[in-house]
Amino acid sequence: MPDYDYLAIDPAGKEKRGSLSADSAEDARVRLDQRKLFVVKVEPGKPKAERGRALLSLTRPKLTAKQLTLFTRQLSTLIEVSPLEEALRTISRQSEQDHVRAIVTSVHGGVTEGRRLADAMAAEAKSFPPLYRAMVSAGESSGSLPLIMDRLAELLERQAQVRGKVTTALAYPVVLALVAIGVVFALMVFVVPKVVEQFDTVGQQLPLLTRIVIGISDLLSGYWWALLAFLILAGLAGWQAMKDEKIRYSADRLLLRLPLIGRLIRDLHAARMARTLSTMIASRLPLLEGLALTAQTVHNRVLRRASDDIVEAIRGGGSLSAALRRAGVFPPLLVYLAASGEAAGKLDTMLERAADYLEREFDRFTATALSLLEPAIIVVMGGIVALIVLSILLPILQLQSLTGV
Repeated sequence: MPDYDYLAIDPAGKEKRGSLSADSAEDARVRLDQRKLFVVKVEPGKPKAERGRALLSLTRPKLTAKQLTLFTRQLSTLIEVSPLEEALRTISRQSEQDHVRAIVTSVHGGVTEGRRLADAMAAEAKSFPPLYRAMVSAGESSGSLPLIMDRLAELLERQAQVRGKVTTALAYPVVLALVAIGVVFALMVFVVPKVVEQFDTVGQQLPLLTRIVIGISDLLSGYWWALLAFLILAGLAGWQAMKDEKIRYSADRLLLRLPLIGRLIRDLHAARMARTLSTMIASRLPLLEGLALTAQTVHNRVLRRASDDIVEAIRGGGSLSAALRRAGVFPPLLVYLAASGEAAGKLDTMLERAADYLEREFDRFTATALSLLEPAIIVVMGGIVALIVLSILLPILQLQSLTGV
């Protein structure tokens, strides 16, 4: 079926441009008349241009999480005061990045052609995840798209806040650790060899600590390239190993058993799941569909399998709280509040409260962990530097005792 480009006027007197598939130009006019559009012009489409746009769609980058959050907030605000098509056109004109403008324009074109917003977003599936499109579709079906978009915007903004907190929590310790490693490496490669040269003509056996430090210094200064190559090869081997599902599952299970990191991952996943399910239930989206789509976004294989097991348990007639309890990887508070919500018929409210609590616990936990981690890094760095200094001082003290000074 060929494509036809059209120019028409809607009942409000606004110009409409787009394309649609039809058997003939007359058939295209009939379809436009059915949409209550006054047809100005209908002409055959441009296949080459369409192929060029398709190629561009495959090669351009997708929307980042920050860009998707901004787009959702803008759309939720604009559709409250203007038609959807006009809101999308306004967002596309405001976009500064070319790829963002192209993606929004593609969605706008789909809506102009008469498709639903969720279907138009499906053409840009890399930018709009399945969970996102499912909520948009629910909003369109129930006639509450502005409310759903507002809830989606709030959900994405809360997730962005959590990601920002994680980044902030990890930034300082990582930078501090890298600086500490750099200082120790510089001491071992540039300082220790210069000092050791003074002991070559002594004729006495150097202390054990000094010999160990000299050996490490020789290794780092003479074979740093071999160590770097080893680290790169080990990283590549580990990356390839993680593609094996059994190895990945074992590694993720070990990660969850770590004293601090495991709890952090579990709480973050539980908070995200509770927040997402709360939003979807409030948006009248089926719980099973929400759980299935949420499970696809989980990176940890143990937690993903637990989420899949919950979906199967609910599909078999069980309750959400019983499935969460049986999984054994979710905080007891989430299980208790889910059970209370099911009993009271306020599951979305109780899940939202669980997410709020878990996010507050995450804030307190990271603050406490950082208050312990930062001085621990400083103490370890100071201890290593002290050992290096001591290894240099011991031969000097040994020489002083031999000369009787």
